[in-house]
Amino acid sequence: MNWTLEVVPIPVSDMDRAKEFYADKAGFAVDLDNEVAPGVRIIQMTPSGSRCSIAMLQGMPAAPGTKEMAPGTLQGLQICVTDIEAARAELVARGVEVSPVRHVGESGWTEGKGGTWNSFMTFEDPDGNGWLVQEAPSELSER
Repeated sequence: MNWTLEVVPIPVSDMDRAKEFYADKAGFAVDLDNEVAPGVRIIQMTPSGSRCSIAMLQGMPAAPGTKEMAPGTLQGLQICVTDIEAARAELVARGVEVSPVRHVGESGWTEGKGGTWNSFMTFEDPDGNGWLVQEAPSELSER
């Protein structure tokens, strides 16, 4: 049986502000923005080329056996790109505050690109949810 990661919930305080950030600044496609039940709104968005989406939920109770996350508590969600410098330039051009490109060196994090799988940058959404972007050597379909 295949187990595919397809949707990750993102805890946000303001659905419209988060939608604007992820669509206009991060460049995610808006797949769904619906009130699925009275008082329950779901916004689902997908990064370009990804098979996994994010979902922002309002008014939906936590599923049995799960815990709610406070806005800004999700950290380290990772996206891969094949050209980290171009991805950084795109985010900066859209108004996102992005860290410099860094890699892990002998003494820890060092500015500049590293070797294969060792180039990263970070950014946060308006609530402080933290994202990590990693440079991959090729598209997922080619690995």
